Amino acid sequence: MIKAGIIGSTGYAGAEIVRLLTAHPEAEIVWYGSRSYIDQNYADIYQNMFRLVDAKCMDDNMEELAAQADVIFTATPQGLCASLVNDEVLTKTKIIDLSADFRLKDISVYEKWYKIEHKAPQYIKEAVYGLCEINRESIKDARIVANPGCFTTCSILTAYPLVKEGLIDPDTLIVDALSGVSGAGRGAKVANLYCEVNESCKPYGVAVHRHTPEIEEQLGYAAGREITISFTPHLVPMNRGILATEYATLTKVNGKLPDKETIRAAYEKYYAKENFIRLLADGVYPETRWVETSNYVDIGFKIDERTGRIVMMGALDNLVKGAAGQAVQNMNLMFGLDEKTGLNLVPCFP
Repeated sequence: MIKAGIIGSTGYAGAEIVRLLTAHPEAEIVWYGSRSYIDQNYADIYQNMFRLVDAKCMDDNMEELAAQADVIFTATPQGLCASLVNDEVLTKTKIIDLSADFRLKDISVYEKWYKIEHKAPQYIKEAVYGLCEINRESIKDARIVANPGCFTTCSILTAYPLVKEGLIDPDTLIVDALSGVSGAGRGAKVANLYCEVNESCKPYGVAVHRHTPEIEEQLGYAAGREITISFTPHLVPMNRGILATEYATLTKVNGKLPDKETIRAAYEKYYAKENFIRLLADGVYPETRWVETSNYVDIGFKIDERTGRIVMMGALDNLVKGAAGQAVQNMNLMFGLDEKTGLNLVPCFP
């Protein structure tokens, strides 16, 4: 039985890890960390856990936690995990960090976009980017896994096969992504109040959103060179979900643009055996409602012959595949389990 500790268990992503691990057949939670609710009953904070979780919230003492847990999930703001991790901790336990502390390999890029000093640069090189469908083998032997964000998971997976196969020009890639309000976290913010969000849709972080360099770095590995994209997120009045609509110019192959059979073959080359990626039929496009509360990513595409571009679309649940589900998938890989363990979640509708 894997002993798991969670620092940040009362945020939305942390609570989703609790939900998933509570039903996981090979894991048990030994530490419900929450700086805001120390000594309070976890089930008093999340009443859905009444009679399911009989434990109090604890602090974020990672060194004490490392002595008790085989794996620590850090579902915390940027900077905290890097400030707590050290050699002694890593000799005792594994870390799955849901923040951005170890996602970017260039520390100067991290500090520029997140505007904080990195507290543990010595671990950047060894940390593995935890996008299971792409880095599966590296994740298995990792001590530190940088769990990707929700926008980035959806944006990268939607375009990855076409970038990898050279079927699109990645420097022409434009990503318009929509997110449910839970993506902003549980903290009280005026911009996320019901009256501020309901009956509205708005772009934010225009041209400066900090997930941009993460998408560029990972798709740059697929392209074999540095790339530059345009990424614009939008907030929509729903609890859960990410929908990414991506546009790029097609690249000619043997003097002609790829047709839909070529595009589909590229997706199937990388995703046909992937349990959690569902490539939709022609003319069927992703909707967030069909992936809600699940670890699935639905992907569709449409070639725009008039412009010589392709429209790629992806949808996922930002709290599951975009955060907690992916973290549990990473845990499964790190401990030699079938990565589907505890994650065979049927999407909930309505």
